[in-house]
Amino acid sequence: MAQQDDEEREFDLRWADQAEHKEPSARARMLAARWKENPPDPAPFRADPGPVAPRRSPWLSTALVMGCVAAVILLLGYIQTRSGTR
Repeated sequence: MAQQDDEEREFDLRWADQAEHKEPSARARMLAARWKENPPDPAPFRADPGPVAPRRSPWLSTALVMGCVAAVILLLGYIQTRSGTR
C-alpha cells in the first residue's frame, strides 16, 4: 500500500503545479542559449504591414454583378422567345 501512495504522490498534478521552481521547456532553453550568443533584432509588437494595393470602388463590383445578372436575364429571355416561336 505504501508503494501505491508513492505512485499517487509521484503523478499528483496539483502537487506538481504548486512547485516553487518550474524548469523551462526545451524550446525555451534552446532559444535562451541561442539569443545569448546572437540576440534577435528588436521588432515592434505588431509590425507595420507591407504596402497595400488600392481598393477598387464597391460600385464597380456592384455594377459588374448587376451587368452579369442582366445579361443572364436577357439570354434566358432570348432563348425562351426563340423556343416559343417554333
